[in-house]
Amino acid sequence: MKKIMSKQSFLFTVAIIGAFALIGCQPPVPPPAPQGPAAVALGTAGNYVILAQTAVSNSPTSAIVGEIGLSPAATASLTGFALTLGTGYATSAQVNGRLYAADMTEPTPTNLTAAVGYMQAAYTDAAGRVTPDFTELGTGNIGGLTLGPGLYNWAGAVTIPTNVTISGGPNDTWIFQIGGTLNLATSVQVILAGGAQAKNIIWVVAGATTLGASSHFEGIILDQTAITLGANASVNGRLLAQSAVTLISNNVTQPAP
Repeated sequence: MKKIMSKQSFLFTVAIIGAFALIGCQPPVPPPAPQGPAAVALGTAGNYVILAQTAVSNSPTSAIVGEIGLSPAATASLTGFALTLGTGYATSAQVNGRLYAADMTEPTPTNLTAAVGYMQAAYTDAAGRVTPDFTELGTGNIGGLTLGPGLYNWAGAVTIPTNVTISGGPNDTWIFQIGGTLNLATSVQVILAGGAQAKNIIWVVAGATTLGASSHFEGIILDQTAITLGANASVNGRLLAQSAVTLISNNVTQPAP
């Protein structure tokens, strides 16, 4: 016997099919637009987890993930790494990557000169951004704050005496313009939240940067002078200094691409 569907069953079936069809045809929801300033181009300076001009000194034992570059200073100013020299590079048991200095075989000197030029240009770009979203926040003390995407500016020093959180999406950007020194206190952490990524965070510092012992830092430091890490401090980011970088048993890892 041929089964006959009732009118109510037919209408119900059509409604269900229609609902599934509508769900399947809905366009995907686009991700939110990135917030914050335009990205700072690092050029080939972004090939290095540590890049300095006068010295990179290390008190063992550190653990570095990424390349280390030094120019115009020579190999003798890469200290504390127990280097094994190759042709145009060196290696170290403390570095998951290679170390380069200006007196090594070409094309290393040429590559380093270009990278340092990009580092200086990136500093000039980041430091020269105008119309900040936040000015003199916390009068330079940003401990305990949660910082959303944007351009921040301080004429003088910035201190971080307690944990600070950088919160935003994975494509959001931050530039922190610091006219004086940057100091992260002992055992204090810079914390990422909401998907924020270290590669999108720029700290552009006119004075020296000091990261206290056992502290943790996130982001890329473009420093016009020197960067010093206390014992057992760790960094997820890049240390790009126009003078020296000093390490003491540190973990420094280049950010995820």
